[in-house]
Amino acid sequence: MDQSLEIVNRVAQSGLISLDLEELVPDKSEESLDIKEQLFQGLMLKEKDFRAWVKENDWSVYKDSYVAIYCSADAIVPTWAYMLITAALEPYTSECFFCHPSSLSALVAEKYLNLVEVEQYKDCRVVIKGCGHREISNHAYVKLTTMLLPYAKTVMFGEPCSTVPVFKRK
Repeated sequence: MDQSLEIVNRVAQSGLISLDLEELVPDKSEESLDIKEQLFQGLMLKEKDFRAWVKENDWSVYKDSYVAIYCSADAIVPTWAYMLITAALEPYTSECFFCHPSSLSALVAEKYLNLVEVEQYKDCRVVIKGCGHREISNHAYVKLTTMLLPYAKTVMFGEPCSTVPVFKRK
């Protein structure tokens, strides 16, 4: 074969390591549980009524989901109330978080990113994949970048064939 016509895969030869957040962070349903409706006169919890609600509620609707437990009312809610809900949800959910629903994706991503052994990327050229089939929290990109900075030689964003430089070790 004529050398001038040979097709060369420069991406494969580049030594780039591609990290896909869609592979690192599981795709599970995210739900929220606002206990506002369980407040007596919108102000406080009545323990007996709250415990009855927890006991009678169908928690299976949260099966295999990540759940944000919160209270949207400006009320003082005792810590044990959130703990009681967590105990009731535990057999059904993937995990419960005490947070506003808008923070749930970030907390889930952080949980899984903390499992990544970034030391393996020491002196590597890493591309954090940018385009995917589902939305990933910007927090996940920031967290993963922060984790890689002490180890990676370079960090880029995008696809191996078209990257945006983010960091290069001097």
